[in-house]
Amino acid sequence: MPYRPPLVPHETFVADPPDLPVRAPGEHGLSALHRAEVLSTDGQGVTLKAATSDGGSLAVRITAAAEGVIRVRLSEDPLARGRASRALPLVHPQPHEAEVRVDGDRVRVDAGAVVAELSLDPWHLRFVDPTGAVLVSQSRGEQDISGRLRTLPFGRSLVDGAVAAYHESFVTPGDERFVGLGEKFTPLDKRGQRALMWNFDAFGSESDRSHKNIPLYLSDRGYGVLVDSGMPVEFDMCQSTHSCVQILVPDDLIDYYVIAGPTPTQILDRYDRLTSRPALPPKWAFGAWISSGFFRDSQQRVLDRARQIRERGIPCDVLHLDCYWQVAGAWSDLRWDAEQFPDPAGMLAELAGQGFKVSLWMNPYVMTGSPLYAEAAEAGYFLRRADGSVYVADTWHGSHPAGGIVDFTHPAAVDWFTGLLRPLLEQGVSVFKTDFAEGVPADAVAHNGMTGVELHNVYALLFNDVVVKVTREVAGHGTVWARSSYLGGQRHAAQWSGDVNATYPALASTLRGGLSHGLSGVPFWSHDSGGFHGTPTPDLYVRWAQFGALSPLVRFHGTTSRLPWDFPAEAERLTVEALRLRYRLMPYLYSAAVTSARTGAPMMRALLVDSPDDPAAWTAELEYRLGPDLLVAPMTSPENRRHLYLPAGDWVDFWTGEVHAGGRHLRVHRPLGQIPLFVRYGALIPVMPPADRVGDGAFSDVTVLSFGATDASTVVHDVDGDTTIRASRSGDEFRVEVDGPLPVSSVALAPVDGARPPGRLLLGGTATSAVPLDGLPTVRG
Repeated sequence: MPYRPPLVPHETFVADPPDLPVRAPGEHGLSALHRAEVLSTDGQGVTLKAATSDGGSLAVRITAAAEGVIRVRLSEDPLARGRASRALPLVHPQPHEAEVRVDGDRVRVDAGAVVAELSLDPWHLRFVDPTGAVLVSQSRGEQDISGRLRTLPFGRSLVDGAVAAYHESFVTPGDERFVGLGEKFTPLDKRGQRALMWNFDAFGSESDRSHKNIPLYLSDRGYGVLVDSGMPVEFDMCQSTHSCVQILVPDDLIDYYVIAGPTPTQILDRYDRLTSRPALPPKWAFGAWISSGFFRDSQQRVLDRARQIRERGIPCDVLHLDCYWQVAGAWSDLRWDAEQFPDPAGMLAELAGQGFKVSLWMNPYVMTGSPLYAEAAEAGYFLRRADGSVYVADTWHGSHPAGGIVDFTHPAAVDWFTGLLRPLLEQGVSVFKTDFAEGVPADAVAHNGMTGVELHNVYALLFNDVVVKVTREVAGHGTVWARSSYLGGQRHAAQWSGDVNATYPALASTLRGGLSHGLSGVPFWSHDSGGFHGTPTPDLYVRWAQFGALSPLVRFHGTTSRLPWDFPAEAERLTVEALRLRYRLMPYLYSAAVTSARTGAPMMRALLVDSPDDPAAWTAELEYRLGPDLLVAPMTSPENRRHLYLPAGDWVDFWTGEVHAGGRHLRVHRPLGQIPLFVRYGALIPVMPPADRVGDGAFSDVTVLSFGATDASTVVHDVDGDTTIRASRSGDEFRVEVDGPLPVSSVALAPVDGARPPGRLLLGGTATSAVPLDGLPTVRG
């Protein structure tokens, strides 16, 4: 059992993970590789028979899985597959030609940007780059003074004759840093942490419990490691010993990939090729989402909210209706509460006419009080206990009725569940919030024979796959608003951080989670602006709104109202200003989103993404670049001041025009109405006129905002194609040329200290004047 301090409360859940069995003291049951012989080679790699420390043998396969990717498999059965693959494959490697060379007891598998070098006797494997520099090397098993192993070498451990886990260990230099492993609310550098790949209901999003685990980490040494398993894999990131990363895989094999960079974006690009490219949400999804909140709702209240949003000039594209669009106690009945919503079709049509999309909350648990429960239970559509009875699970922690968990390994259950969603989409609902999905108990049994342990993590993928499929068929897009995910889940856009507390420390942990998730290959992420649990103070509400407005996606949602007009007038005004800034920046934001979908690079980028060779960038965890040119540092305390780090280059304070040299830390003070925001000197930022909705169509009437009036270029992506904008400065003349469909109507100049405004300005060869932009700091022409 894990150690728990006395008298300190700890969280438990119906779907907590089982403990790994424990080996007897000593090395009994340890099966570590000692030496190997080559059985065969082919165009992709090498197959080996390895002798182990307990006198047995295991099969090893080392291959190129793509350019710059080496795959390593260790198992008893050479054809073994991960247990979660019975539900769906997680990784999709393609055969890739490798240069394979065997020279005595030395084997080399060359995949281009990464090369596996193997010593057969004694066994030792390392990975190098094309120059021969070591990226990462297996640990041979660290021993203490008495000769006992302190780390687990490449091999497996048996308990009472059964395999408990396969394991791998890598030597770790004392200053190596690691990021990734999913949406982790802990410090961004995972060194010194032990990460368990088990999806939890994360209870406030401030602990090491994660809704979204991804068994992928990136190193500042220029490589990544991906483990293909849906089981509760453990990553001991130099916690047990400072000199070693240890990976425990309680599966029928260990199957991992070493992915070359050297940059984080190159690693993520290669990761996407193994799993999937991120799904790009429709353009309207980048507008503001405003929720009913987690309390009773009605059709009239929804229409009143919509009317007030438009009358008050609050930018908004999506209205989210949370749990209470359904009958209380009958979730997820997936049917309108007829008493509170007498004419949902009419309501949806009226909202569409006002420019609103509508999102509905749902989850894969059917409460026992639902009229659908008995029908689904009788048909076998729920997960079962070992005795065949329905597994009625307390997925709401006692706060609401227990229920059955829809079994998405059962084809008929999938059809039944899809049949509940389709009429809602046909009625005019645009998107579903796919809540929960972390609640599969370890001792449950699925229709296809999988245990709850085997199904637990990948259940979120099955759930979102089902909802995405029917949404795409009816609504023409595949977007969901998901809480839980796993390996390859970037195909489900979008994802949000769950039920975070409404406090400043929780805002900080939420930001860490978003940066960590982006470094795990998921760019389209969001959070509950204002925090979910509790009521934020007015200043926290504003600060969180500013963070949300400069996040990949933004939604206001909580256990109490997050409507701007339910806060003091000044808080409402400043919140609306933050949203108006987001909408003005929409051509820039959407362009960054398209880039992320094409490349896998985060949209909300930890500083290390663009500055991988800067050690300080790997420690900056409460700020980020939003796209390539904006640097955002949300306020994480009520003092209106904070420290931040500026990476190399010159940075312009968005609000004041002051220029700061990068490569140093800075202490900034910003009044409540201004989030610390910096722009890369020379950047060209496309902006649009003030608007209260984004919609679906191409941008029009775009202004190019120049920071410094100097030579620069940028590419803007839109639904009708890509546009290249080039700016050149010659003496007193500043020329802007546009090549592509984007309708650029004007040029604006940001105030930048020390930058001399041009005397002559040309747009497409025609003389023009710099335009002022209402609400944005600009120089009047």
